[in-house]
Amino acid sequence: MRFYRGNDTTKDIPIIVLSSKEDPIVKKEAFQYGANDYLVKLPDKIELIARIRSHARHYMLQLERNAAFFALREMQKQLQKSNAELERLSSLDGLTGIANRRAFDNALEKEWARALRNQGIITLILIDIDYFKPYNDTYGHLKGDECLSAVANALNKLATRPSDIFARYGGEEFVLIAPMTNTDGAKQLAENLQKGIEELALEHASSKVSDKVTISQGIATLTPTHELNANDIIHFADKALYEAKESGRNRYIVYEAE
Repeated sequence: MRFYRGNDTTKDIPIIVLSSKEDPIVKKEAFQYGANDYLVKLPDKIELIARIRSHARHYMLQLERNAAFFALREMQKQLQKSNAELERLSSLDGLTGIANRRAFDNALEKEWARALRNQGIITLILIDIDYFKPYNDTYGHLKGDECLSAVANALNKLATRPSDIFARYGGEEFVLIAPMTNTDGAKQLAENLQKGIEELALEHASSKVSDKVTISQGIATLTPTHELNANDIIHFADKALYEAKESGRNRYIVYEAE
């Protein structure tokens, strides 16, 4: 009995003990070792078959329950995996493969709350590809998509700190969240982004500032307070970006708080 219950193949199969001994101690030991039933002497054929069928049916039902439980557990694992993948895909921009606007909005709220809680600073850089509409008109939308992907990939590689969050903001605009980055650090980061796009050397015959693709950037650096919210830093960065575009493009402007 000990060997039978210790074997993985037979440990759950029902055991009916047939014995000539009526001794309660022997019965007790049999059940302690894992017997499912105990019969004294050979019973009536009908009774024996009925007991075998009963234990067999119970055993088969247990196997079915175990199989169903295992299948359910595997389905749950697969569902969790699929949901995680769906969540990941839902946070990515379909064209460029970087974080999308939804992911950016969520990240900004979290970083703003963290900076508010820790009395830290946060920098936001809005980035716009200069004269992108004329680029599309000149080279076609397919080349325009390739340009967006190339710029996104280059900028994403330059946002190398683990805390930096780079995303597509919409159209030809991108955005970078740089927590714990002051104005000087933001300027250095913007210069690196500017240089990175220049090194791509993507032809742009319709640009009014260069024969290559360039970017304009608006920078806002804030220390969050309860009087401000995450939308304010977007607004300030957008104003700086507007000023950069109005003052000639292919440059960055830092928002100066009034």
